[in-house]
This record gives sequence, structure tokens and C-alpha cells, in this order.
Amino acid sequence: MAKRLGAADFVDMPWKNGGGTTRELYRLPAAQEEDFVLRVSMARVGQSGPFSFFPGIERILMLVDGAGFELDMNGSLQRLTQPFIPLQFSGETAVNCRLLGDECLDFNVMTARDWGRSELAVRPLAPGQRYRSEGPRARLLYRHGIEPELWVLAAGETLELAAAEVPLLLVEITLYPLDGA
Repeated sequence: MAKRLGAADFVDMPWKNGGGTTRELYRLPAAQEEDFVLRVSMARVGQSGPFSFFPGIERILMLVDGAGFELDMNGSLQRLTQPFIPLQFSGETAVNCRLLGDECLDFNVMTARDWGRSELAVRPLAPGQRYRSEGPRARLLYRHGIEPELWVLAAGETLELAAAEVPLLLVEITLYPLDGA
């Protein structure tokens, strides 16, 4: 049965570079407990500055709320101004972030390459609409709202969610571990 995680399960962690705090929504630990093979998190970005380095990690980053930011990635500029549009990049990439306004909230999926990979899809739900998450792979399903929730689904599990009176956004993260689990 799908496992539901809510605010009481999420953990605040300092950024690796000391520049802020991340709310960790989910973590699959590596052999060394302080490391991870998969991490899903959200962070309030309150100032411009460099991103932390994560060697061996693939990152997927999305703006959730705020005016957005511009990322200088080794001289290539990427602007994130539209919420829930994913940008994938390597954790080894030197990234400098410039806020385009006040504080922003971002959503981040990090996957160790030697563990596997993750794919992310954003699913908007209109009031009264239902979404059924099913498939042969393990997945995480994040529901964005006043009370954020994350469901952990094993391979083959199904979960159906509905939007009541207000639209919702679901972020579905499909996991592709190298061991095929």
C-alpha cells in the first residue's frame, strides 16, 4: 500500500554550502548515512549565490513560487520564471544563482548516477478531475498545496487522487534504479 508522508515527516537540513536550509521530503540513504542515492526536497532561496556541488548526482530543479531566478551554469544562462517547469543538470556543474525578485521556493530531485536515474512529470488537476498513478516502476507522487504531501509507491502499486474545489499540481517522479528494483 502506498505510504503517505506529510509535514511531520519532512526534515529541515542545512545546505551543503551553508547558504540556507532545505526541507527534505524524501531520502534514500547511501551506504554512508550522511549521503543519499535519492533526495526530494524544497528550499527557500532568499539570496543570490552559488549552488552546492554534488559530484555524481543528477539534479532536476523547478521553481515553485516567487519571481524566479537566473542560473549561470558555466557561462550558460538559464532563467526559471515559470513555476513547475523542470530543468535537469549535473551536480558537478558550477551554478551561480541570481534572484529576479524576492525569496523563491524551489523543488529539487537529486539522484546518484551510480544508483540510477529519475524522471519527473508535472500533472495539473482541475477541480473534480482524478489522476491515477500506476505503473511497473517505483514512484514518488508529490501533491503541492497548503498541506504538501508525498506518497511513496512501490513498483506496481496504484494510487488515485482527485482535486476537490481547487486545482492541484501533482509531481510524479518515476525511479529507474540500475539494479532494476
